[in-house]
Amino acid sequence: MREAGSLAQSMFRTELKKWTKGASSPVSEADIAVNDLLEARLRGATPDYGWLSEESADDKARLSRRLTWIVDPIDGTRNYLNGHDEWCVSVALVEDAAPVLGAVFAPVSNEFFFAARGQGTLLNDAAVRATSGSTLDFSRMSGPKPMVERLNSSAGDIKLHPRIGSLALRLCRVAHGGLDAAFAGGNSHDWDLAAADLIVQEAGGRMSDLSGDPILYNRREVTHGVLVAAGRDRHAGIVAHFRNRPLP
Repeated sequence: MREAGSLAQSMFRTELKKWTKGASSPVSEADIAVNDLLEARLRGATPDYGWLSEESADDKARLSRRLTWIVDPIDGTRNYLNGHDEWCVSVALVEDAAPVLGAVFAPVSNEFFFAARGQGTLLNDAAVRATSGSTLDFSRMSGPKPMVERLNSSAGDIKLHPRIGSLALRLCRVAHGGLDAAFAGGNSHDWDLAAADLIVQEAGGRMSDLSGDPILYNRREVTHGVLVAAGRDRHAGIVAHFRNRPLP
């Protein structure tokens, strides 16, 4: 991970070849270089594991593997290409649809989040925890404003935490208490989520869809809808709110 982060940082704010895939998703030669490095290291060490990466062709053989690597070489590529600091490398190991290892490395801020199932979450080797309680402080929430506004019981405007363009990093901010809650607005993918999901869980939080159902990974369909991450009590309150007032 640190090697991959160092490679990405060495190419950050340089002249890069870049293009668009799909409708509007940016990609650059840095994404591909980091992907190739991670694939060589991880698949080379574990040839029997499946592989799912944003920057690799989807090999459906992963569906029959008990263990699968799920990778986003640069999460927050748009930030990266615009010279903004909030981007990261995200790697998870998934077993039977649930992450068992998760690592997210933000090289610019030197934040290395790591979690293993049942062993807690570390940030730069120090244990971290999600914030407790169930109160809603909108300045400590990040996500699409129209969605978060549905939690507001007053008629007044709300001021959210400034937008965090890397979804994985946004979710990890919940794990160390930098945010009370974070939302994904839909159309996120396994590679955006899997590592951060375990990092939040092992920090005493929860991450789920708005019905409270856990997120399943390494399925044929890797796209997900609206999600929320928060400390357990706050998460339960947010899920209960949306159950009573579902999104249109």
